[in-house]
Amino acid sequence: MSDVPCQQLRDGTVQLRFLTEADAPAHCEAVNESVAEVSKWLPWAHAGYSEEESRDWIAAQPEARESGQAYEFGIFDEPSGRFLGCCGVNHVDPQNGGANVGYWVRTSATGRGVCTAAARLAVLFGLEELGLQRIEITAAIENAASRRVAEKLGARREGVMRKRFRIEGRPMDGVLYSLTDEDAEPLRAADGPTPRRQWTAE
Repeated sequence: MSDVPCQQLRDGTVQLRFLTEADAPAHCEAVNESVAEVSKWLPWAHAGYSEEESRDWIAAQPEARESGQAYEFGIFDEPSGRFLGCCGVNHVDPQNGGANVGYWVRTSATGRGVCTAAARLAVLFGLEELGLQRIEITAAIENAASRRVAEKLGARREGVMRKRFRIEGRPMDGVLYSLTDEDAEPLRAADGPTPRRQWTAE
């Protein structure tokens, strides 16, 4: 899996690509814009999040990719190039052919289908490019926005995991969704008769 050359995924609406140090200011700006909305679910997105923290996270990603553990992408608006958030295939389990897909989108870009489009690309990347057989999406039961994304993708709800998370110091159940390699064709069909989705190696 560490030999996967893909650096960009695009569908004509959003572009996913690996981040570089030059993206740190935009990443930091988006995090700080969105702290009030995402910090409950993503504690690392705290008030006062710094550009140095963005640089450190970005700098750690090449090793994660080389080891085959995680493939984290920045989400960019395809026409303008504006940074919109992050989406990734992580917790990769090559022995069992599984992984997790996670995502977040800056507050000013929510409600436009950005997260669903990005997550669809990431799931297809995991199933088709990494050759995985199963992708999981786990969302806190009160995280309605994250759960909606999984449901829009057509992910199957497999059940409720009791006390899966600790949110703001209290236990919270999680909802487990999954997509498998059998779901790749319906996801591809979302491109329409002329697919726009592209894997690009640079």
